[in-house]
Amino acid sequence: MICRRRFLAAALAAPFARHAGAQASIDALRFSALSPGSALPADYRVYAFDNQPRRTEYALVDDGGRTVLRARASASTSGITRALRVDPATHPIVSWRWKVSGLVQKGDLATKEGDDFAARFYVGFDLDPGSLPAGDRMKIGLARMLYGPDVPVAVLCYVWDRAAPVGTFAPNAYTDRVRMVVVDSGAANLGRWVAHERDVAADFQRAFGLPAPAVNGVIVSTDTDNTGETVEAFYGDAAFRPRS
Repeated sequence: MICRRRFLAAALAAPFARHAGAQASIDALRFSALSPGSALPADYRVYAFDNQPRRTEYALVDDGGRTVLRARASASTSGITRALRVDPATHPIVSWRWKVSGLVQKGDLATKEGDDFAARFYVGFDLDPGSLPAGDRMKIGLARMLYGPDVPVAVLCYVWDRAAPVGTFAPNAYTDRVRMVVVDSGAANLGRWVAHERDVAADFQRAFGLPAPAVNGVIVSTDTDNTGETVEAFYGDAAFRPRS
């Protein structure tokens, strides 16, 4: 079984791309500025598991005159990540859009065997383990002994789920340091672009009971390595901005 901890740790451990706090908007992923068929920029990195031979395929494609990222997963997993640093106190609103062609029919938010999603959008946070209760520090210490020093301390993972109600908050099946947030559910919007805005400061507070620390990276991922299914998804631009 693939361990999601290693994926998140590697992806969010890259050097930060720093931005001035006064910016009205901070680009997280800007696929629309790229050309269909071109390679991704160097700071848009592909992450995959060393022991997983089947990797989700990503490509820049045209969709209605705008460049987007297409993901095709067939019993596979990998993601596209970009490191950046954003202060949720000044830029708490993250926006993105996505489109999926089908659902992971065997997906189950509560189990490792069902931990596959047609679309995921991760936001990682630079949280000091020392700020956590002793029990949580022990869990993180054990995880880092087992899986390496870069196991993430806190991640929000927004997903398009097969059945869980929109608004569901739940620990990830692999680690409670990743909290799943269902923002789309079911087949009603299949084949349509869906736009989202989330207040990551508020979501972090709800998920972890703490003020949100700095954002240190984002990931988009389409994966079906556990269920063995085939799905296709498309990702548009993502950005952080202040509250209106």
